[in-house]
Amino acid sequence: MPGELEIIIRRETQADQAAIAAITRAAFQDHPHSQQTEEFIISTLRQAGALTLSLVAQIDGQVVGHIAFSPATISGRSQGWHGVGPVSVTPPRQRQGIGKALVQEGLRLLRQSGAQGCVLVGDPGYYQRFGFRNIPQLVLEGVPQEYFLALPLGTDIPHGAVEFHEGFKARG
Repeated sequence: MPGELEIIIRRETQADQAAIAAITRAAFQDHPHSQQTEEFIISTLRQAGALTLSLVAQIDGQVVGHIAFSPATISGRSQGWHGVGPVSVTPPRQRQGIGKALVQEGLRLLRQSGAQGCVLVGDPGYYQRFGFRNIPQLVLEGVPQEYFLALPLGTDIPHGAVEFHEGFKARG
């Protein structure tokens, strides 16, 4: 359709890393719940080899968005679940469907790889459209239950305490 953005979603390359850091920094700069650590989380996950999936959104040859997926454990065990985030879109391109395209493609690729599920901390009003919901038997210490959301991709929903990769503790 005329006027629609042509968004290309692809795996990140080494050449994208500076753009990803800049986009992430800008996207979270004025976010009320951010501690401005998101770019460091991505860098730490990358350095640890813990980016299960790292996708960029590109428009007219320019990287304008990014999403990261990394392993998460439940009750101390790897059960094929992944943490989602950070998800970043450069501020001038927000609310144009770029974040939605990143989430949808990431979930498609995770399903294809046999992942069992995803967890995230985020706005339920946004993430419920993708099927994320609060699952009472999955908890994340220190996070209000209504903001801790999960999306089972397999048939089993485990019970227990979820832990994101250590990279989520990065502070800069």
